[in-house]
Amino acid sequence: MNIIDGKMISSKLKEEYREKIANMKMKPFLVMIRIGDDAAAEIYVKSKGKTCLELGIPYSELHLNADITQEELLSQIDELNADDKVTAILIESPIPYHLDILEAFDRIDPKKDVDGLNSINLGNLAGNHPIFTPATPLGIMRLLKEYKIEIEGKRCVVVGRSNLVGRPMALCLLNANGTVTICHSRTKDLRDITKEADILVVAIGKPKFITEDMVKEGATVIDVGINRIPDSKKIVGDVDFDNVKDKCSYITPVPGGVGPMTIISLIDNLIRTVNE
Repeated sequence: MNIIDGKMISSKLKEEYREKIANMKMKPFLVMIRIGDDAAAEIYVKSKGKTCLELGIPYSELHLNADITQEELLSQIDELNADDKVTAILIESPIPYHLDILEAFDRIDPKKDVDGLNSINLGNLAGNHPIFTPATPLGIMRLLKEYKIEIEGKRCVVVGRSNLVGRPMALCLLNANGTVTICHSRTKDLRDITKEADILVVAIGKPKFITEDMVKEGATVIDVGINRIPDSKKIVGDVDFDNVKDKCSYITPVPGGVGPMTIISLIDNLIRTVNE
């Protein structure tokens, strides 16, 4: 069993990006839209902002009131699209329930959509000519590359079908010539499917859901889940790590696996807003 160390890889990439950004004539400028006062969204924005500061990338946060209307949100995005100084826009999730986040994603200029969640960018990914790939799948693909884990011809199973992770992850693996199956809440005989996976990616938000009997001997297991145990500060993934790890060739821990790669992959997309 080998631990896939996302923290180590992200630190290495951060140094590479620091040098690259220092030598750029024009630097990217990111605007992060945060709506309301969701604690998780605030933490995510601060973390991304901290990384931008470390790497010399200018950014700003646009904090909007929770009662903003859809029309007002779209108008704010239009203003940012029209501002030539702004090269990158993202909307931090979650947002208030009365707002349509998919319509908001689609309002962002595809050339400024560093989250890769605009329909045009998702379509480019589906067509295997991506410009911006959602950060978490992009980070996972980089981890597989760094650890020289072969994808071509392998049976790849993605558990979860969200637009943020599951669907684009499946497309990334397909584009790398993996044989891909997507599983979700309506999938029958889930265990039979996951046990066939050479590469198993899990992103469902259910703590310790994947157990030893659901994993193939020698599989690579990528755990995207971040779940806080009630009445505890402990964070666990969607995979029962201690139960599964000895059956795997490679496995990501939580924390310290996929998480650090998500923000560093956003930096990769930010650089592309200037270079593309």
